[in-house]
Amino acid sequence: MPAQSQSRIIIDLQQQQLRLLDAPGGDRRFPVSTALNGAGERDGSGCTPRGEHYIRARIGQGMPENSVFVARRPTGEIYSADLADRHPRRDWILTRILWLCGREWGRNRGPGVDTFRRFIYIHGTPDREPMGVPLSHGCVRMRNADLMELFDLVAAGTAVTIR
Repeated sequence: MPAQSQSRIIIDLQQQQLRLLDAPGGDRRFPVSTALNGAGERDGSGCTPRGEHYIRARIGQGMPENSVFVARRPTGEIYSADLADRHPRRDWILTRILWLCGREWGRNRGPGVDTFRRFIYIHGTPDREPMGVPLSHGCVRMRNADLMELFDLVAAGTAVTIR
């Protein structure tokens, strides 16, 4: 596992809030949207995994706000209402991706429960999507402007606690 950066993230599932602690310039709080199915670690559950994690990869540095990602790769599209109308069933992953990896063997790391292999991210979502309400398929959704701010303040290896 990589070394941790000085900052750390706490995601509170009940409050639907992400807190960035010990960041340059002070602590920050952001509203989020976690899994509609609640908390859970099992593959295929559609739940947000709990426990100790870290940011394994940062994806999207320098991409424009509202850039669309599929399978962690930019599609070249920029999210718009027209694009959303043309693809009504897409689970939009926008702007930046912070890909999480579990630290706890048997809980959020390893066979059947692996956060990284479940493709659990902190990522941007369309601004029309509500925050503070659990609606995702397991990931942690954020407003794009908030995610861009967070992305610039954290490094790979940053500790993430989801509780």
